[in-house]
Amino acid sequence: MTRSNAFISIREVDKYFGSFQAIDSVSMEIAQGEFFSLLGASGCGKTTLLRMLAGFESTTSGEIFIDGQPMSDVPPHHRPVNMVFQSYAIFPHLNVADNIAYGLRKQKLPKAKRMEMVDEMLNLIKLPGYGQRKANELSGGQRQRIALARALILRPKVLLLDEPLGALDKQLREQMQLELRALQRQVGITFVFVTHDQEEALTLSDRIAVMQGGKVLQVDTPAGLYETPRTREVASFIGNMNFFRGTVRRNGAATGAVETEGLGTIPVALDQLTKPDGTTVQVALRPEKFTLSGTKPEAGMAIEGTITNSAYLGERSHHYIRIPGKEEPVAVSTQNFQRADGGGSTSSEAPVWLSWSPDSVVILDDA
Repeated sequence: MTRSNAFISIREVDKYFGSFQAIDSVSMEIAQGEFFSLLGASGCGKTTLLRMLAGFESTTSGEIFIDGQPMSDVPPHHRPVNMVFQSYAIFPHLNVADNIAYGLRKQKLPKAKRMEMVDEMLNLIKLPGYGQRKANELSGGQRQRIALARALILRPKVLLLDEPLGALDKQLREQMQLELRALQRQVGITFVFVTHDQEEALTLSDRIAVMQGGKVLQVDTPAGLYETPRTREVASFIGNMNFFRGTVRRNGAATGAVETEGLGTIPVALDQLTKPDGTTVQVALRPEKFTLSGTKPEAGMAIEGTITNSAYLGERSHHYIRIPGKEEPVAVSTQNFQRADGGGSTSSEAPVWLSWSPDSVVILDDA
């Protein structure tokens, strides 16, 4: 994405709290109408960056632009953004309609117009007729929708969301993820979403910035982050990953291989072998990229191992396979297409064969 079509542009931003650097030279750009997520563990700087977009924190250096305008000297209440918090901040003494209309007080709109706008919001969040409900009569999911409506009624150019689904139980959270994504597509404004939940980010986002230690490690689509991570840190944080230390072996102009601990010497596409012959690298394979079988495959890469442990998880099973030459067991995920016998899975200490496609291998720098 070039700066010419960036709706939000964050340029070389640093943030210090005393001697502690919370944000370290972050630059990124977000398109208009994009659902963009900031993903990382607690303390990585994602909420600090969101608060700087909102104007609740100032930048130590660098600049933030929204719709082409620099934000350094713009106070929070004059920025074209609104924010939804994890706690929802629903006012207990106000009913639903007054909660949603709260931000309209300074606009001096006629009461009929305010109520018309509130009704539009209630329809948008699928809670028509809830205007006179009291705050203490709402479920967690309903409170979350009211908080969204209160933010959206002001028609911001950007909606900032700080882990707004964090207080919901798993089933309701998954339901609200789908509803939030559908709502964003319907209103068409830019959403910047903070979460530490990788599955949530993958489900909701057009693109994701993975953060660690105040830095942005990679910005990419969900598929790009999962299938082609650029660093071991990103590969480890997004889903599960098996790592095998290896050494680059260039066999010719059109072929290449990596000699690994555990998997032997495996062919690798030359476009992944950017390092010179003899360079130490990390070979990465997702658990679901392995095929598990009781007999040796007739073709392709395969290695024999022994199941040390298995876990039945309903639609899939996780297995841990011990193979020669590797200290840690290899994690393998298989889909349960047929009903399991008594809810079990492949027995422990059973000999098995692991096979994989060369296309599923990711080569990373050795950290």
